[in-house]
Amino acid sequence: MVNDNWIASWQHARNHEGVTRGMQALLALACVLALGWRAGWQDELMPVVLGVMACAFTETDDAWRGRLKTLLLALACFGLMMTAVWLTLPWPALLAAVLALSAFTLTLLGALGERYRALAFGSLVLFIYSALSAESHREQALELAPYLLGGAVWYGLVSLLWAAVWPKPTVRYRLSQLYALLGEYLRLKARLLEPVQGVDRQRRRLELALHNGRVVDALNASKESLFSRIAGGQPPAWLSEAMHQYLAAQDIHERTSSSHESYTLLADAFARSDALYRCQRVLSVLGEQALKFAQAIRERTPPRHEGQTARAIEDMQAAIAYLEASASPCPAPRPLQALHALGDNLTGLAKVFASALRGGAALDLALVDHQVHSLGEAWQRIRAQLTLHSALMRHALRLSLVLLLAFGIMQATHDPHGYWIVLTVVFASQPQYAATLNRVGQRALGTVVGLVVGWVLIRLFPGPLLQAVCMVLAGALFIGKRMSDIRVATGAMTTLVLLSFHQMGMSQGVIPARLLDTAIGSVIAGLGAWLILPNWQARHWPRLAAQTLRAQAGYLQAILEQYREGKQDHLVYRQARRQAHNAEAALSNAYAAMRKEPEGQRLNMIASARFLVLTHMLQNYLSALGAHRGELEAGQLDAASRQAAQGLQQGLEDLARQLETGRLQAAPAVTAPTEAEIDAQARGPVGSLLQAQLQLASGLLPQLEQQAPLLRRVR
Repeated sequence: MVNDNWIASWQHARNHEGVTRGMQALLALACVLALGWRAGWQDELMPVVLGVMACAFTETDDAWRGRLKTLLLALACFGLMMTAVWLTLPWPALLAAVLALSAFTLTLLGALGERYRALAFGSLVLFIYSALSAESHREQALELAPYLLGGAVWYGLVSLLWAAVWPKPTVRYRLSQLYALLGEYLRLKARLLEPVQGVDRQRRRLELALHNGRVVDALNASKESLFSRIAGGQPPAWLSEAMHQYLAAQDIHERTSSSHESYTLLADAFARSDALYRCQRVLSVLGEQALKFAQAIRERTPPRHEGQTARAIEDMQAAIAYLEASASPCPAPRPLQALHALGDNLTGLAKVFASALRGGAALDLALVDHQVHSLGEAWQRIRAQLTLHSALMRHALRLSLVLLLAFGIMQATHDPHGYWIVLTVVFASQPQYAATLNRVGQRALGTVVGLVVGWVLIRLFPGPLLQAVCMVLAGALFIGKRMSDIRVATGAMTTLVLLSFHQMGMSQGVIPARLLDTAIGSVIAGLGAWLILPNWQARHWPRLAAQTLRAQAGYLQAILEQYREGKQDHLVYRQARRQAHNAEAALSNAYAAMRKEPEGQRLNMIASARFLVLTHMLQNYLSALGAHRGELEAGQLDAASRQAAQGLQQGLEDLARQLETGRLQAAPAVTAPTEAEIDAQARGPVGSLLQAQLQLASGLLPQLEQQAPLLRRVR
């Protein structure tokens, strides 16, 4: 029994992205340690370890071909960085200027994608490692360069071999994370269907909108993980299955996002019926199913299906049929129509889940390629960032300036460990103010914990070999945790540094120096994010709001094409849907970041929250149209629906233009409907599902127009 539990735990852990990277680092560092001790190269171990670390920073989720390309680019950049250090080391002012210029240039490379962001960060870190190892001696910089480069080459080869032999774990991990987040999304959506008076649905909608941003980020991460492994020809069976699961997750997200009527209206209409509870149960059961599916993907076990979904759907359909057959308790036609559509959507959602569980081939497995394929395209992307309106450009300038300040303090104080100040600035500085403060706090706490652990290990294991083994374990833990837990990663790296200084007989005064330098670097990074070209979300939120509205108009256009031509899950439709969800997720992520910024730098948070909820509701109504594609025959789009859709699209485009230009027109106040108006709306004429959804979506436009002028800073 114990052995079975151990095997299950190992199967659970080995597919985790952090564990995979940690195991790669453990193998690479263990080989370095073994070779170093056997050859008597203990003094050269540290620069080799630093080269391993720098190369690990350039690693992204990629197939072996992509990692080979990244490795070659990384080695070229590393060579340039070490040459720059060797040329400028005797002149600190020139070295600082090259450091700042390198930081600016490398940061702008992030415009080319995640691979180049990682490459830029690793190259900048290696620049600092080279200068730190040389200790202001030009000859030493030249002597240590082969060790730094050798460590980078060795880790790159280990990573390349690992990706070629084990290509599946990271894909499984990303898909597992995606379905786990979908399970939580289903749970949050089920809470909106609770037919209870006095429920704060506005708060629940905001919570759902914020979580939707995390789901969309997971969808994008899964898509990039899959795309990086697609080569020419027919993909292998495991990759086809993974792509089918990803496309099923897109459909699940669209159907779960769907709304067919105001939840307040549905709760009032069915307060004395169990129909909404039945619908809520179906969503809850499907949420549990998504979590079990996530576990099955992660542990490589067959998904367990206990038949609860089918029974829950039968009960739901029976409750809806009873209401349709009787004149009470809800004689109003519109809620019944919405409830019927909701039931059909949930039934379709269960079918998509069943398809994902069974596997199978999808009609169109094409994915959009966002990678750079030419120097001209690369230059166009970088050129687009060469404006102070760009968050990346502001971050590049800010990082360069704070590095100059950190370098100047290091030179003025003649701190022998002053490069730790510079490293802290590099690791803590982020494009967003809130993210920088979060990094600062995590790095400070991790440094303290790492020093305590390192001191304890030195006392417990005075032998140099055991300390070297602890260094290897700490390095592996650092690389494994650096993406998921900055505190643990920083603590592990601090432990490694303390042990290495003790091995070299230079541990005297290291602990207070590390604490002081980390504190100075953290303060510089925090003040830089606050004072130097701060990237307040209030600057970008109106533009992101405009992009969201415009993307939703494009999504509506793609849906109408489906109603004209018939349901097709082709790339064009999925791309329009993904763009709309990406824009809405960017808006919700920016709102979450803005809540952590100083009050004087925020927009009106009440208006921002309402605008975010309204855009999410609009997305829900459009998603319902997308979920019910194929229920009308191709070409059955009536003139009234076309006119309503065109009016909605034009209204969204106009409001987006106003948000971008800042010339917002005050809209008349929209008052909440009275109970009599709600009842009249419920008893209004019943049109087609298409007409009903367009009417619901169009009804949000006046509310969006009312909130838009309120999106300004509150002093």
